[in-house]
Amino acid sequence: MKRPLAASAIALAIGLAAPAQAFDLTSMTGAERDAFRKEVRDYLMENPEIIIEAVNTLEARQAEQAALDDRSMVEVNAKALFDDGFSWVGGNPDGDVTLVEFLDYRCGYCRKAHEEVKELVESDGNIRYIVKEFPILGQDSLTSSRFAIATKQIAGDEAYASVYDTLMNFNGEVTETALRRIGDTLGLEVDPILERMDTDEVNQVIQETRELAQRLQINGTPTFVMEDEMLRGYVPLDSMRQVVGAVRENG
Repeated sequence: MKRPLAASAIALAIGLAAPAQAFDLTSMTGAERDAFRKEVRDYLMENPEIIIEAVNTLEARQAEQAALDDRSMVEVNAKALFDDGFSWVGGNPDGDVTLVEFLDYRCGYCRKAHEEVKELVESDGNIRYIVKEFPILGQDSLTSSRFAIATKQIAGDEAYASVYDTLMNFNGEVTETALRRIGDTLGLEVDPILERMDTDEVNQVIQETRELAQRLQINGTPTFVMEDEMLRGYVPLDSMRQVVGAVRENG
């Protein structure tokens, strides 16, 4: 079990404050140990900036390690991320940067990111954009993803893109009546799509994406993967553009 950040920082602070030579706490008498603890406490009270320094150092180390772990997980799962054979690919299929998004249609932050991701992809013109259906917020989320996946399998990529965009902006309850209305509005033949929703073909897509998310330690939406970087949570458009620029510069 990991220690809380504050406890870890205090341990690091003691390391920063302690003398260079090693000593064995277990060999101290009770009185010596009490005196040592008092000295440490007095030192930290007189120099509280040591705690801030320790916290900053610890957070930087943790962030660096997390980034390394993410890159390793992306590398191991690259095939499933970037070329699974069933996820929808938008933007520029030959783009020099690939952006993958794990999303849930009922996720408020996914909806907030939706128009900004669209603007990023369209304004850049050289981004390959992949959608991973990751319904984790209840039955309406799952039904929405089933409908979108079934649409892609039955009616193709263009129909999927329209359904995906519509579901991201749909606020009502996701019933069969609502899905029929969406399909009719988009000019789709709805019955075959509805019949497809509960088939093994659709189940397999959802299951494989869930297993991929588990391997990548993804438990929330939106989560983005841009080349070898993972961006967990909503990222504003300007920040996303900065990441794209950094990826190209480092590529």
